[in-house]
Amino acid sequence: MKIRNGGPADVPDILSLLDDAVSWLASQERTGQWGDQPFSSSQARVDQVASYTGESFLVRLAVDEEGRTVGCCVLAEDRGRLVPASKEPELYVRLLVTDRSRKGSGIGAALIADAIEETRRRDLDLLRVDCYAGNDRKLVGQYRSLGFTELEGFEVEQPAGMWPGQLLEIRL
Repeated sequence: MKIRNGGPADVPDILSLLDDAVSWLASQERTGQWGDQPFSSSQARVDQVASYTGESFLVRLAVDEEGRTVGCCVLAEDRGRLVPASKEPELYVRLLVTDRSRKGSGIGAALIADAIEETRRRDLDLLRVDCYAGNDRKLVGQYRSLGFTELEGFEVEQPAGMWPGQLLEIRL
């Protein structure tokens, strides 16, 4: 596996990873994170993923030995609007998704290690991420296992109710 920069031509692969993740989550009755409909079926979500290939973001893709995209990490110095601002400059993980058929193969860990290196390259000391904190907080545990420390939780009002989130950080 190698990690490379992504761009507009990679949007279909990123959407495919997200669609597969939604299907995988739904098969486990874990629809609170991203719902149960494919990302590719929502123009707003397609537009959101396409926007990640703009100037403000860095798309990093994990690619297997056959050239297939098996993971995606989107980084930005802007955290977005859902979480509290940091008191210092930071790099923010805006999206992390991996091929669910390769669960446990280290793709997410490799992408986070790459994000840490990018944080260092930018001479920053802080990498943050937020994630879904519902159900059994399993996703929060995954980020802790990747080296993140929990900060505050938060909630976002959604049409279906409140979406519980967790903010996490790695200090370099």
